[in-house]
Amino acid sequence: MASKLPTVAIIGQANVGKSSLFNRLVRSQQAVVAREAGTTRDNVLGRVEHKHHQFWLVDTAGLKDPNDEFEASIQEQITEAAEAADVILVMVDSSQYVSDQDRTVAKKALRSKKPVLLIANKSDLKDSLPSDEFKRLGIKEIIRTSAEHNQGVTDVLDMIVELIPAKSEEIPDDILRVSLIGRPNVGKSFLFNTLAGKQQAIVANIAGTTRDVNRVSVRYGARDIEILDTAGMRKPGKQEVGIEKFSVLRTLQAIEESDVCFLLMDVNELNTQLDQRLAGIIDEAGKGMVIVISKWDSVQDKDAYTRDALAPKISNTFKFTPWAPLIFTSSVTGQNVTKLFDLALDIDARRKQELKTRQLNDLLQKLIQRHPPAGLKNTHPKLRYIVQTDVSPPWFVIYGSNLKYIHWSYKRYLERHVREAFNFAGTPIRFSFRDEKQIKANKERIAQGKEPVTKKYKADKEASKTFDKPV
Repeated sequence: MASKLPTVAIIGQANVGKSSLFNRLVRSQQAVVAREAGTTRDNVLGRVEHKHHQFWLVDTAGLKDPNDEFEASIQEQITEAAEAADVILVMVDSSQYVSDQDRTVAKKALRSKKPVLLIANKSDLKDSLPSDEFKRLGIKEIIRTSAEHNQGVTDVLDMIVELIPAKSEEIPDDILRVSLIGRPNVGKSFLFNTLAGKQQAIVANIAGTTRDVNRVSVRYGARDIEILDTAGMRKPGKQEVGIEKFSVLRTLQAIEESDVCFLLMDVNELNTQLDQRLAGIIDEAGKGMVIVISKWDSVQDKDAYTRDALAPKISNTFKFTPWAPLIFTSSVTGQNVTKLFDLALDIDARRKQELKTRQLNDLLQKLIQRHPPAGLKNTHPKLRYIVQTDVSPPWFVIYGSNLKYIHWSYKRYLERHVREAFNFAGTPIRFSFRDEKQIKANKERIAQGKEPVTKKYKADKEASKTFDKPV
């Protein structure tokens, strides 16, 4: 998908303001920004639109000396981003004299033979140097900016759209967004790269390598799937102040943005409280979920018995989300990796299914006959009818009287049987209970002008039309 639009890459040494400019251009807090050199480690991608032009913007890690293998892999990504770009933005700190690193960056960019713009950032500072100081880098076009204070950003956009063709691309509504969620170092980035089929995120044996949410779009069958790789979440007490707190927020944002979440756990370190907490967050957000046991290749003497012995223990830990399927994978051998795509598509289809009201009410009456709801003396709850009001996640509203006396165990009974009857594996489902006496009182208050008409009231009115005659 990304190849259809022009690509613009921002390169430069660490801490010159690349991520701040990226966020200004994309108009969202997508890259982690902090006053700490080397915050961005992976290439972060965002879509920008300006004057009927659309393009992909890539924020790269800051250029440093490749003094170790990990740092070298970051530098490699910068080079690849520059080579793949149609326009390169070289960014420098205008309050600092030109350094050897700035010269290296400029040479890399000019060697590519692509259009290059020099962004002299932090030009609002008192000790900002004149533009002539930066002409020695050999880049003709110099734009002075202050990304932090939104100065010169429109000039950058105007110059970019002069250099790229006028292309735009409609974002398909049916993109399936899948995020990889889990603690640090459980194999999210390795799985991300395996699913993407290319080296997109840095993989290293260092906990906390990924800080930003990395994205890649793939085509699987007839469907576009966007995969989001997130930074690992640690226990609250172990989170470093600053950067890591931002990364946790990115993880929560990724969950909100996703349709289905793969909750990854290292087979060698299962069932931690944090995994349960993450599962709870995904459940509360109403997202589809698959519990993915990673690094299955690292288990010695594995056989069906080992898996059969582990599965009930894991399921017992996540008994509050019994609907989430469990799968054992290995990114090294590729075991069950493709199956994850099929699982995500199946779950997405179940989340979107709309049930006929008659089917739901036939089931409700059978469940009531088999096991009537208990209540207090002379105040037994009566369930009259059920309607589906929403999808993704599926949401059902049950109308009746004395519903406040329904025990939580009876609600669970209803949910379990609705799940089994209509196969909602992999997704949470929601139930609301609406008392007709309360609805009637609300109608009277609205008629008297004492209360405004709400969406809830409109939904109740619409549902009651279907059921003038009780089921």
